[in-house]
Amino acid sequence: MNRRWLFWVGVAVSAVFLYFALQGLHLDKLVEDLRRTNLAWLLPGIGAYFVSVGLRAMRWSCLLKSVTALTPQQLYSVVVIGYMGNNVYPARIGELLRAYILRRNYQTPIPSTLATILIERAMDSAVMLGFVVAGLPAVAGLDAAVERGLALLGAALVVALAGMIWLAARAEAAGDLADRILDCLLPQRLSLPLQGVVHRFAQGAQSLRRPNDLAFVVATTVAVWLFETVKYWCVAQAFSLTLPINGLMLVNGLSNLFTILPGAPGAIGTFDAGGVLGMTALGVERSLAVAYVLVLHAVLWFPVTTLGLVLMVREGLRWTDLRQAETSAA
Repeated sequence: MNRRWLFWVGVAVSAVFLYFALQGLHLDKLVEDLRRTNLAWLLPGIGAYFVSVGLRAMRWSCLLKSVTALTPQQLYSVVVIGYMGNNVYPARIGELLRAYILRRNYQTPIPSTLATILIERAMDSAVMLGFVVAGLPAVAGLDAAVERGLALLGAALVVALAGMIWLAARAEAAGDLADRILDCLLPQRLSLPLQGVVHRFAQGAQSLRRPNDLAFVVATTVAVWLFETVKYWCVAQAFSLTLPINGLMLVNGLSNLFTILPGAPGAIGTFDAGGVLGMTALGVERSLAVAYVLVLHAVLWFPVTTLGLVLMVREGLRWTDLRQAETSAA
């Protein structure tokens, strides 16, 4: 019942954002803009995207050091399958699917894996907000209050991220503190299983306590999103759009930050609303902005989903494993 409730909430949110993304659109102009697309430019964009996926696998391998020794090559297919899961199943089940595959294949504790995935998401969000701030100068006539609001939000996110890194560096002490709190609040039959989960989660968070590893994770996170911005640039060339690179960083940041909101599988509606908002802020005519974002979303969705399905079959996974991943994480 909870899963169904979350699914329909996501559909409703996506529908609202899709309405705002497409509001005032002239269909004939949209079709004309799509017809003029130079599809050859999409190929290097797809290539840049899969390079960013490889960088994600490298980052994840570093984050998993304190849990298990896995190479980026071993993790690449798991990352792709995870993205496929997010694209076809609600509630970002792909993140849980990644943890499920590592437990099935390498006996990696799910809480430890989920801790590394949480760190990934926090790092990604911080960089995305940084991209938005970097892209603000490309927006003409931006309200000063909006600039101040984004600056405050950025500062709050940086403080929260610094706090998370500090906590991860002291994960062992945090686990011991959690033990004492659970012992005080709960009977032993309940506190002991929870303590086991807390310590496995803390184990996954310990990867950031080594300065070299922390620097590598930060550097690869920035590189991931720069390569993603290359994909945005390639799709812009397909539409003969001349946009500054920091403007495309703004579009990248907005479209991906909007996907933090609950939505339908594949971030339908939320991604599109953020992308259209960014493009129109850069002065792109609305129908052209919508055409650009729709093609961009397709370039994001189809290649990685297709490859993920192929790798899922190769791994011997079934659709029932998606639900099993959710059950195992719970």
